[in-house]
Amino acid sequence: MVTIEESEVTKRLAAWAAIFAASTALAGIWGMNFEHMPELAWTWGYPLALSVIVSVAALLFRRFRKAGWL
Repeated sequence: MVTIEESEVTKRLAAWAAIFAASTALAGIWGMNFEHMPELAWTWGYPLALSVIVSVAALLFRRFRKAGWL
């Protein structure tokens, strides 16, 4: 019983780590100091980047919830 319970905790921690890792990777890419990034000149570039990060996190959350990991 202890092993099964530890496995459930491990799955939950791995799911949350994957959600945060994806958000961190996207924020890290957009946070680099590139000179030629088209979204830097766009009026809605920053909100678009934030919405992509939130969308990816929500998608991962939904998939992990459906799989029973969260």
